[in-house]
Amino acid sequence: MSLPDDLPDDAVLTEQGVDLAGARPARLLLIACGALAHEVLALKRLNGWDHMDLKCLPAKLHLYPDRITGEVAAMVEKHRQSYADIFVLYADCGTGGLLQAKCAELGVEMLAGPHCYSFFEGNDAFAAHDDEISAFYLTDFLVRQFDAFVWKPMGLDRHPELRDMIFGNYTKMVHQAQIEDEGLKRQAAAIAERMGLDFEYRFTGYGDLARSMARQP
Repeated sequence: MSLPDDLPDDAVLTEQGVDLAGARPARLLLIACGALAHEVLALKRLNGWDHMDLKCLPAKLHLYPDRITGEVAAMVEKHRQSYADIFVLYADCGTGGLLQAKCAELGVEMLAGPHCYSFFEGNDAFAAHDDEISAFYLTDFLVRQFDAFVWKPMGLDRHPELRDMIFGNYTKMVHQAQIEDEGLKRQAAAIAERMGLDFEYRFTGYGDLARSMARQP
């Protein structure tokens, strides 16, 4: 499956998010993390889900998980009068259950699972990896945005000597691939080498993200 070619680039999705709603509101609004924009739009087009609008919050909120719940709630309140239903395309994402509690309070559904690594692989399948406590996971988006989300925020661009201290408890890096792309695979392997970790490639497709979107009326 190829990705749409008319999205803002990853830097925009990281810093600003994006509004991909049409001129007239559809029936269902998807409120998503910017890190999911490519995958969500690809699934919408593949399945002809024209009843769904998509609005993405900045992906960089994952660097500040205490802000995710408030940002999602504000977007729900802003748009709920314009849509029959709203579906939140976030998992818990480090909110410690606060996002789930807020979505329940607001009466909107959200993705199940602790994080995107889990729902992309499928929550049941991911939970079975009880031997991967020392694995560092990257989705396709995080492969493309590794420097913005990992290398620079951790100061490794300025102090690469800190690498072994920060990643010393990890043994391998797992690239969970949403699409089959040899360029991304090579890029992920190079990141694993830079991190001093073994590399594992695991094609997941869209997992529970696709299944959850398919269940929306």
